[in-house]
Amino acid sequence: MDRRTVLKAGLVAAGALASPAYLRAQSNKKLSILTWNISDQEALFREEFADFQKANPGVEIEWLDKKGPELPAFYQTQLVAGTAPDVVDLQGAIWVEWAANGALLDLTPYMQDAAKLYNKDYLSSFSYENKTFVVPFYIAKTLLFYNKTMFKEAGLKEPPKSFDELMSSAQAMAKGEKTGFITLNFDWLYWPLMKMNGVELLTPDLKKPAFNTPQTIATLEKLAKATESGAINKIAWTGRWVEPNGAFASGNVGMLHAHSASYFFVKGQGPWINADTLGAVQAPGNWSTPTNHGLAVSKSSKNPDLAFALVKHMTGNKWATEFSTRRRILTGNVEADRIGLEKVKASDPLAFEVLQTQLEHTDRMTGNWPVPNDAQIKDAFWPEIQNAVLGRKDAKTALADAERAVTRVLRRS
Repeated sequence: MDRRTVLKAGLVAAGALASPAYLRAQSNKKLSILTWNISDQEALFREEFADFQKANPGVEIEWLDKKGPELPAFYQTQLVAGTAPDVVDLQGAIWVEWAANGALLDLTPYMQDAAKLYNKDYLSSFSYENKTFVVPFYIAKTLLFYNKTMFKEAGLKEPPKSFDELMSSAQAMAKGEKTGFITLNFDWLYWPLMKMNGVELLTPDLKKPAFNTPQTIATLEKLAKATESGAINKIAWTGRWVEPNGAFASGNVGMLHAHSASYFFVKGQGPWINADTLGAVQAPGNWSTPTNHGLAVSKSSKNPDLAFALVKHMTGNKWATEFSTRRRILTGNVEADRIGLEKVKASDPLAFEVLQTQLEHTDRMTGNWPVPNDAQIKDAFWPEIQNAVLGRKDAKTALADAERAVTRVLRRS
C-alpha cells in the first residue's frame, strides 16, 4: 500500500533558537520524501520527522512510500513533471543514471563534516566522478549461508575457501532432491562468483567489455556442469528473491549466496534454522556485492539545504541507531551499527553472526560499478550468462554474444 503522510510542526521557540541561521531562514517550507517499500517504519518516521520539526519550526514534511517495482518509474515521472520529491530513497546502482543526467544534487559540499559518520567503503560506493550523490540509509552485502546439517551428512568440515572448493562442496551435497548451492542473481549479486575467478566486467575506464576471456569461459563451463549435475540448484539462475530463498529455507540446499536480508526471510520460513544448523561466513576470497539503500536530494529541490539537513538527521547517530535497533539492520553509520550490533548479539547471536559479516572486508565489494547505463548493461549481459549456465549455449558462444550486446550499449552511452 502506498503511504502518504503530511506532518506539520507548531512553532517551538527553543528549536528556532537552536537551528542554524540558514535553516531558520527557510522556516515555513515544505519538504517531501519518497521511500522504497518501508512503510512498516511509519512509527519511527513520525518520531524522526517530529524531532526534525522541533528544530525547524514551520516545516511541513510529506512522506510517500512506494513498492520496489513502482518507485523508479514513479520518481522518473515526477522528475519529468517537475514535481520530484526533495529527498528520495534509492537502491543499488539505480542512482548513477539519475546522477549522470543531472537529476540528483551533488552532496559533496555538504559531506565535509558529515562523511566521518559513515563507513567509508559504503559511502564511497555512492560516488560518481569523484562526487557524492547519495548518503547510506541502510546497507547489505552478500555472504555465504550454509546448512550445517547437510555439511555434516556430506562429510564437509568447514565452509569453502575458494571457488573450486565451493563447487566440490556443492557436488558433495547433491543427492536426490537435495542440491548443494544456490545464489541470488539480480543486481549483480552473483558477481562474486566471477570475481573469485579473476573475471572483470569492464575495462578500468568502464568504456569496453573485459569479460570475454578464457577465465570467464572456464568459469561458466564449471557453473554449467555443476548446474546440470544438480550441485547448483537451477533456481539460482531463474529465480529472483522468493524462489531461491524459499528453496534454501526448505532445508534441501546446502549453501545460499545472498545478502544479509535473506537471513530474516529464510528464518521465517525454515523451522530448522538455529545457531546449531545455520552458519554464516564470507564468500570465498571475501568477495561480496552490496545492495544498499541511500538517501539522495533531487537537484530540483527548492530547499536543498533543508533537504540535506533532513537526510543528515535521518542518517545521523541518533536516528540511525533507532532504525538499526528497531529493524535489526545495519545503516552504514559507524556508531549506530556498533550499538545495534551489541544489542543484536545479546538477543539473537545468530543474527549477530550474519550482520557482523556486513562490516567485514568492505574493501572487497564488487559488482557495483558507477556506470549510468548499469541497467542496460545488465539487460544485455545477463541473458547470455543465463544461457550458458543453463546449457542453452556453450560458454564461448554465449560470451561472444554478450560482448556484442554490451558493446552496443556502451557505444550508445
